[in-house]
Amino acid sequence: MNQTRARVPALTGLLTVVSLALVFGAVLGAIPPRVLPHAPESVLAAIPHLNAAISATAIVTIVVGVRAIRNGRIQRHRRSMVATFGLFGAFLILYLYRITLEGPTDFAGPAAVESFVYLPLLAVHILLAIVAIPLVYYTLLLAASHPVAELPETNHPRAGKLAAGLWLISFSLGIVVYAMLYLVW
Repeated sequence: MNQTRARVPALTGLLTVVSLALVFGAVLGAIPPRVLPHAPESVLAAIPHLNAAISATAIVTIVVGVRAIRNGRIQRHRRSMVATFGLFGAFLILYLYRITLEGPTDFAGPAAVESFVYLPLLAVHILLAIVAIPLVYYTLLLAASHPVAELPETNHPRAGKLAAGLWLISFSLGIVVYAMLYLVW
């Protein structure tokens, strides 16, 4: 635990770089699709819907976790935040898998909606996700490397509030982007 404690910033940086490299590699087509097994089309088509459900569930677990810590329910907070991170991991794996095989989904709505609504929402969603990733790793690594009694004296509470807020907004905007891509148009 002490070795991890001293390396929290470095581990945060490493995990962030790896995560973002995977995401940008998949989105930009740098990961060759042939390195992955190809699922049936029905499975690939279901991934966006499953990821929307995962995002909605993550919103609930974040809210439960925030309320729990405000009420001093540390174990419930911990379970909720670990569950949220697990949901994020599942979302990310499914997203990377689908985007590597099929590429990004094109917006099928009107050009004006794409330019003035969809793309700005997507940009904010992506920016918040990028900013949230190191905060989430940092907060979780602090929690994993310190006894609960010491966490209030670390950056865990401050970074956790910011990470939770950014995560909530990013997951929410992700659902709006999903709705615009798969439900409205």
